[in-house]
Amino acid sequence: MSLLKNFSESLLEAGCDEVGRGCLSGPVVAAAVIIDKNFKQNLVNDSKTLNFKTRQNLDLYIRENAVDFAIAELSPEFIDQHNILNASIHAMHLALDQLKSRPELILVDGNRFHPYNYTPHHCIIKGDSKFLSIAAASIIAKNYRDNLMIKLHDEFPHYGWNTNFGYCTKTHQKGLKKFGPTIHHRKSFRLDYDVEID
Repeated sequence: MSLLKNFSESLLEAGCDEVGRGCLSGPVVAAAVIIDKNFKQNLVNDSKTLNFKTRQNLDLYIRENAVDFAIAELSPEFIDQHNILNASIHAMHLALDQLKSRPELILVDGNRFHPYNYTPHHCIIKGDSKFLSIAAASIIAKNYRDNLMIKLHDEFPHYGWNTNFGYCTKTHQKGLKKFGPTIHHRKSFRLDYDVEID
């Protein structure tokens, strides 16, 4: 099914999405993307449905062909202080702050958002599988965060972040049980150590 290019007929729209809400470690990352009628679909879809190589290729296409885009991240410390929902929404606000073009309508993946600069917004459940701008935001946010976690893996190789990207897997659990949490773990999350070491 083709994704929709716009929600309205006349307003300049920015699609927003975030990644990393359910991770045990690493930042939450959000992106905002503005596209226009010349933006081709070119396989752009919800980032969760795309493999790593496809997302990397689409990332470049989005950056070169979007009217505007921006990415923002917030640290585990901020997440611990403000909770993951507020951190996710604030990261989207920070991404919107960086846009050179000011949107007249904000499309948000999900069902929660805080008003931003008196700009109307619509929350859309599974919006990253319905609107191109949200899907594009999900792709560049996920690529940015995945690449960041791969770099952090070089410094902290015991948790498997180069493959699980901070999510709770057996490798991650084993690393937590054997080495404890790092400065990149979210202390307010339930860090699950309940795994048998082989």
